[in-house]
Amino acid sequence: MSSIIFFEDIFVVDKLDPDGKKFDKDGFSMFALLCPITRIEARSQNCDMFMHLDVNSEIYPMHVGDKFTMALAHTLNLDGTPDTGYYTPGRKSLADKYEYVMHGKLYKVSDDGSGKGLKA
Repeated sequence: MSSIIFFEDIFVVDKLDPDGKKFDKDGFSMFALLCPITRIEARSQNCDMFMHLDVNSEIYPMHVGDKFTMALAHTLNLDGTPDTGYYTPGRKSLADKYEYVMHGKLYKVSDDGSGKGLKA
């Protein structure tokens, strides 16, 4: 299974919505009414990495000081084959190891040059 995961670390939540609510009900999107989103600021314990992450706070509420494990993988299939994009009930997958699973892209990864680690 370790070959499926190409990054894994424990993060601590430092801040919630550091720049105010990005997805609020007064904004342009009805999505915020259906899916409350909280942007967290978190720092990794082992890799000196800083991260902003948007989380569905209705499904997975987070609080300052919470610790969570973040893993990045190319696929959820335990044999390493690409995902089909469909959920198959009863089939074991990497998702079984976690409470909250997201699918998406990293939009920005940077090294600020200070030697203090990566930002994602």
